[in-house]
Amino acid sequence: MTRFTAVCTRSGNWWAISIPEIKGVHSQARRLDQVEAMAREAIALMLDVAPDSFELEVSPQLPPKVSHALVARRAAREADLAAERATAEAVRELLADGYTVRDAGRMLGISPQRVSQIAQATAAA
Repeated sequence: MTRFTAVCTRSGNWWAISIPEIKGVHSQARRLDQVEAMAREAIALMLDVAPDSFELEVSPQLPPKVSHALVARRAAREADLAAERATAEAVRELLADGYTVRDAGRMLGISPQRVSQIAQATAAA
């Protein structure tokens, strides 16, 4: 299946859309969620094909603050996953060493119920 990219840049109150793979194909959309439909329509008209007969990637040109926020959000997700793994390992070790669920929860800053959930999930895995 053919793949195209809809590169969109904010221009005033509109998103200017261009399809670099096809010379001369441009469109515009009021909102970013409308870009795909507008780009599909422009490509389909130019190539005389159905709008669902190709793959389309929408690639907005993001302001630096948005790019920074996305990087920070990705780092936060990765840190959260690392914390979950470390917590599960700590729960396993604490319970194996004879600590109570309440003590383990107190040390880890989570509820005893959460300690039990983690222990059960770890045992099932």
